Amino acid sequence: MTSRLRVAMAQINTTVGDFEGNTRKIIERIEEAQALGADVVTFPELAITGYPPEDLLIKVDFVRENLACLDEIARHAIRTAAVVGFVDSGDHLYNAAAVLHDGRIAGVYHKMRLPNYGVFDEKRYFQPGSESPVFVIHGVPVAVNICEDVWAPGGPLLAQSLAGALISLTLNSSPYSAQKWRIREEMLKTRARDYAVALAYNNLVGGQDELVFDGLSVMIDAAGRVAARGPAFEEALVTADLDIDAIRGIRRYNPIRTSDALQSEGVLAPLFTLSRDAPAGTRTPLPGSPIAEPPGETEEVYRALVTGTRDYVRKNGMRTVVLGLSGGVDSSLVACIAVDALGRESVKGVMMPSRYTSEASRRYARDLARTLGIELLDLPIDPAAAAYEQVLAAPFGGRPRDVTEENLQARIRGNLLMALSNKMGWLVLTTGNKSEMSVGYATLYGDMAGGFAVIKDVPKTLVYTLARWRNGRDVLARAAGTGGPPIPNGVLERAPTAELRENQTDQDTLPPYEILDGILQLYVEDDRSPDEIAAQGFDPQVVARVIAMVDRSEYKRRQAPPGIKITPKAFGKDRRLPITNWYRGRRVVEAPSRPPVS
Repeated sequence: MTSRLRVAMAQINTTVGDFEGNTRKIIERIEEAQALGADVVTFPELAITGYPPEDLLIKVDFVRENLACLDEIARHAIRTAAVVGFVDSGDHLYNAAAVLHDGRIAGVYHKMRLPNYGVFDEKRYFQPGSESPVFVIHGVPVAVNICEDVWAPGGPLLAQSLAGALISLTLNSSPYSAQKWRIREEMLKTRARDYAVALAYNNLVGGQDELVFDGLSVMIDAAGRVAARGPAFEEALVTADLDIDAIRGIRRYNPIRTSDALQSEGVLAPLFTLSRDAPAGTRTPLPGSPIAEPPGETEEVYRALVTGTRDYVRKNGMRTVVLGLSGGVDSSLVACIAVDALGRESVKGVMMPSRYTSEASRRYARDLARTLGIELLDLPIDPAAAAYEQVLAAPFGGRPRDVTEENLQARIRGNLLMALSNKMGWLVLTTGNKSEMSVGYATLYGDMAGGFAVIKDVPKTLVYTLARWRNGRDVLARAAGTGGPPIPNGVLERAPTAELRENQTDQDTLPPYEILDGILQLYVEDDRSPDEIAAQGFDPQVVARVIAMVDRSEYKRRQAPPGIKITPKAFGKDRRLPITNWYRGRRVVEAPSRPPVS
């Protein structure tokens, strides 16, 4: 009879600092895994504290409470071993994994490779571990790793494989970006094949501030094949029987003679035996391991935005959100995301027309609200705009109208939304996209005013793609009996416009979005130089103008509300530049220097 180790991965959604809730969720999943006969169950990285806890780690009581919760959890790990992420302390703090068995803490692993790039800042808090132990569970040598430990060749996983580990239990809180799961799985398949080891990669799910975690936990066998995969953006207990004889067979023909192995890093790999009995070869095998199909590219991004919005609102104790509905594609998409995340009863729309608002825009906003089934308030802003202009008439001294009067309209709308927020307790969702935020095509204290920026990291061209995908899904429209998509077709077909003056379109100020987003991709996310961007076929003068707009808008982005990260490099923790900054680099064509426009 083939020997198998039954491994369960508890893909859970934790909340930073919710020790009671996180602990309860962990214990419930341990008991569920025990009922399924699992030999071991794993949890995500820092599952007890939530991820990332950031400067809460500086608070002594925070670390102590996390350790007390670990003791409580250990008492519930009886028949099934559990590997739980927590913060260990001593002379230093460690990002750690506790191996629990027989109601006690049987061993601890300290993360050795601490990421300190992009959104990661682990060297600010943690010291790296120095040992990579191997734990024997039912006679099977098992490695324990944490996220970054396995992302590059060598390191602890190599040492553990050389020491005889057949399975790596990897705890992770790997932040989402579009299609990252593909890169992750290819990396894991490479590690599995190179080191002849099966990997159980358990990833966090849910939203935390600007980060989203997509789950998609996966088990890879020693031949580099997917043995099980959890769903995207959902909690799940993913369980599979890993064939130990098959792993040993592959190991015999792959004695880890890689260049990494021949230059071993000398990492200590002590052995800890939890139980010596052989795997349960006579146990009835599972009927089949779940291999969830990842969503398509557009659906994946949409679900990430829904997850991030839902968790930001709910985890911060809010019940209702409000947003301005302009009849444009950005606010229409944000309204759809909000309804899908929170339910139509929790979303309020506000139409704030001015003399420049077209009848088509008013109609599109009303149609969207009706199809989604959300309440729509109508608050015209012309009286307030006239009052502002009267008050400012003397200091303006008869100067001609310009962007100042346009921004006044945006700020009046921001004031109205924030007043509703204060009075009703509603969270304001802003509707600006990444293209606008990149070049500063937004008004401070106007359309940037709010509590959460849902599509802050979504380029305008992708906004249209997501809107069309959402229309194609059309679930809410059919349920409401309207027979039409939530976003009116006219919204998707007309030229985008802020409608702050007569006959205005975005292209009066910006290059076409297809061109703008291409340049922004190269400059913001890929860090290409102006020469390199122009070499891709873009007009050098347009490149220079766009880069100048990006560079001088840093002060605006610093004052923007948090928003969901969906690209490899989002503004904020991913991309940090000084506001006071005279460096402009070598330009293909120098753009004229202009003062910032707010």
